[in-house]
Amino acid sequence: MTAETPTQNCYTFELTEDQQELLLGVMLTGNYRRREVPYSLWSIEGEKFNATLYEKEKHGRRKLCVQGRGAQDFVMFVLEPRVLGGASLGYEEILHPEDFSEHAGSDESGKGDYFGPLVVCCCRTDEALSKEMRKAGARDCKTMSDKQVLETGRRLRGLLGSGGYSIVKMRNPAYNRLYAKMKNINRMLAWAHAAAIEELLAKNPKCPRVVIDQFAKTEATILRALKPLGRKAEIVQRHKAESDIAVAAASVIAREEFLKEMTLEDGTTLPIGSSSPGVKQYAIERVKAEGPKYLMNHCKAHFRTTDQVLEACGFSRADLPPEGQITNATREFAG
Repeated sequence: MTAETPTQNCYTFELTEDQQELLLGVMLTGNYRRREVPYSLWSIEGEKFNATLYEKEKHGRRKLCVQGRGAQDFVMFVLEPRVLGGASLGYEEILHPEDFSEHAGSDESGKGDYFGPLVVCCCRTDEALSKEMRKAGARDCKTMSDKQVLETGRRLRGLLGSGGYSIVKMRNPAYNRLYAKMKNINRMLAWAHAAAIEELLAKNPKCPRVVIDQFAKTEATILRALKPLGRKAEIVQRHKAESDIAVAAASVIAREEFLKEMTLEDGTTLPIGSSSPGVKQYAIERVKAEGPKYLMNHCKAHFRTTDQVLEACGFSRADLPPEGQITNATREFAG
């Protein structure tokens, strides 16, 4: 562990269903004592730490809390390699020095959500900033609660300043018009990432490299969308790119911006996700009150959820404007 890495006694993660299965395997087969904790699915006690996976589920995820003087060792040597699938503590600077050199990272939020915008953020970092980003809590936003995302995003934006990040946000009316034109979500993502990268590089023209999660089948999709400044930089596309500190920071700020958009002026919070009963029910209520065009202004109309909502209200896509006629049934090619 580097000298700059402080000892931490409490960690909270939000685990996917697959990660929960891996964790339960660790808990059952390891040399741990079972504990009884209210509202928990499973809890164990180990050497100077305890770990509890709670019953409450939100969007397919459950909260894991690890605490105690030995918590950091359990996270570093057991949880990360066997459950989380990546390191977020300890030896990153030694193992991946390129992640701490000057570069940028780009990530998106809202792609799979029926309500709310599509948000892309691109962040710059360097050696000094990378260490501060870690201290501020930057990591893959999928492992964080909404409250953690909002607080960490605020800290990261303050750390980076306006010149250290860029945001491209497509609210639903613009999103639906662009989707009707492109008919391909990967091309839309490529356009949005390219725009965010261009803005970031305009502020930081000497930034030599941009890391981005590979969302399309081929690297050509994003490369074709790049603008002049983006074409001058080295573009690194890889899977699970959130392990890079700049991409992790971008994921948090993009999600923070998305979550803020999900709270309306009257205090109503729009439901997150795309196919849960709460999402459909809220959309049905709004269509019954305001008509089918509501979906064009507040939802991603090409989602299959639109057909289900319209049918429940006695409408069909024929009742939507032309840009609402395009659906996910249109096969999307990554190239």
